[in-house]
Amino acid sequence: MKKITIAIDGYSSCGKSTMAKDLAREIGYVYVDSGAMYRAVTLYALEHGLISEEGVIDEPRLRDAMQDIEISFQFNPERGRPDTYLNNTRVEDRIRTLEVSNHVSPIAALGFVREEMVRQQQRMGREKGIIMDGRDIGTTVFPDAELKIFVTASAEVRAQRRYDELTAKGEACDFQEILHNVEERDYIDTHREISPLRQAEDAIVLDNSHLTIESQNQWLLDTYQRVIEG
Repeated sequence: MKKITIAIDGYSSCGKSTMAKDLAREIGYVYVDSGAMYRAVTLYALEHGLISEEGVIDEPRLRDAMQDIEISFQFNPERGRPDTYLNNTRVEDRIRTLEVSNHVSPIAALGFVREEMVRQQQRMGREKGIIMDGRDIGTTVFPDAELKIFVTASAEVRAQRRYDELTAKGEACDFQEILHNVEERDYIDTHREISPLRQAEDAIVLDNSHLTIESQNQWLLDTYQRVIEG
């Protein structure tokens, strides 16, 4: 069976990563979480003092540091999914904190950050048989992908999902703060100058506001099979 490239784009906290990971495991494809890559850069910036307490990014120092930032993914057999590594150090849990969430969109909007991440992403996808999710996969990273999905859901639904995820991990959080973060990220993602979040013309839209994980996974598998058989 031929291998294709699958690009899944959409708003934050839409469950893109979950559905992409599940499909990759089902069909034996390589999964790459592009959002995790930007989160890893954000974590690097936070841990190296490149973001002030006021949220100001030291762009010259971060630009210089990009040559030393390498993102990779390694399969975790216990989770059945890949973990994110920053310079060969596992950072999967640390990049999912609210602190990283609060700073990732401004980092991801920087042209030199996106340029380097796109370079690393395109290198990962040269052999096909890959699923990648993010904000600009179908428009910038893999514009020729054979299957493009654009995922959306209401801000309130997405904030509740994020709240449930954080509380399940034992993190103290506030729903209104998370909702504000979701809405703010939507604005930044859709209004940034370089590679803004937008639906590719040939993308298939999935609104999963009221879908279960099982039903959206079946929808995605059915959509993939139609493309392969077509």
